[in-house]
This record gives sequence, structure tokens and C-alpha cells, in this order.
Amino acid sequence: MDFFTNSNILFYISAYLIGSIPFGLLLAKFFAGVDVKASGSGSIGATNVLRVVKETNPSLAKKLGAATVILDALKGTLVLLVAMSMGVSDSTLWGIAVLSVLGHCYSIYLGLEGGKGVATGLGVFIALIPIPTLIGALTWIICAKVLKVSSLSSLLGLTAVIVVASFLNDGLNIGSNIPMYIIAFIIYYKHIPNIIRVIKGEEKKVV
Repeated sequence: MDFFTNSNILFYISAYLIGSIPFGLLLAKFFAGVDVKASGSGSIGATNVLRVVKETNPSLAKKLGAATVILDALKGTLVLLVAMSMGVSDSTLWGIAVLSVLGHCYSIYLGLEGGKGVATGLGVFIALIPIPTLIGALTWIICAKVLKVSSLSSLLGLTAVIVVASFLNDGLNIGSNIPMYIIAFIIYYKHIPNIIRVIKGEEKKVV
């Protein structure tokens, strides 16, 4: 019974379950009547929401894409903010962060399928390592405008976060950078098909 009353365990479970909510899928189905898992890249993320909805309703596509980014980021931040307000340890906060991203990428509601973790990663990183995350976001914006390739821009932004945080936040106040590296690995791993398409010059641009 102690298992279900332990606050850390409850935070971990909440992080995974909330992280698993497929907002992109829900928004596209409810407001545009389309199934993003059956169209485009099959991803539940903002880029695929934008691409799929744009085919039938361009003006709505941008709104749903933006809403997907915001909600996917917030689900990474929500549990962390509650946990912070209750004074949990930094190691627990990073455990929550990892599980939030894991939930998004391997959602229990979608048979352990999911998105690629960029927005949710942004949500947890902005709460825990804000300065590197802001630098990473700026990197993403610049790369997105120049390259117009969503996946590549996201990965370059993520790389910037990891590099800067390795200097400014080395040890993450827990004596190890491993939780940050785990989150980065999950996101990189989910992008392997995109990386292959980038190398082959087949990755679609966002216009």
C-alpha cells in the first residue's frame, strides 16, 4: 500500500500518464475530423498535424499546429511545476522529466506508439534548465527559417540545449547529466527515420 501513497511514485505515474495524452491526435480529430496517425508521417506531433490539416483547411492547420506544440510542452511542464511547489528533490524532478517524454513517445493510450518528443522535451527542459533551453529554442527558430526542415531544425535545437547545459548546468544538481542524455537519446532515436531521409535528401520541407 505504501507504493500508492509514496509521493514520488505518484508523480512518476502522473508524469507518464499525462505525457501519454496525444493532444495532436485529439485536436485534429475533434476540430478537423482527420486522423493524423493514418495520414502524412503518421506522427501525432505538431508538424504532422499542420501538414495533414493543411490539405483541407490551411487556416485551421496553423492554429491546431500551434495548439499541439503548446499542449505537448505544457504536459511536460505541468507535473514538474506541481512537484517543484511541493519541494521534491532535483533527482525526482529529472525522473518526472524523463517519464513525461517517455509517455509522449510511447503513449499507453496508443499501444506504446507516440510522437517524437520535441515539444514535451522543450516543456521539461524549460522548467529545469531554462537558459540552455532558450538558446536551443533560438537555434531551432533560426534553423527552421533557413533550412525549412522541421526534424533537422528540432534536432539541431536539441543539440544546442545539450551542449550548452553540459557547460552551464553540468551535473544538473544531482551529480550526473544522465537524465538529460536519456531524454535526448529518446528524441534522437524517434527521429532516426527523419535522419535517414535527411541524409538521402528526401525529408520534406515545411512551407
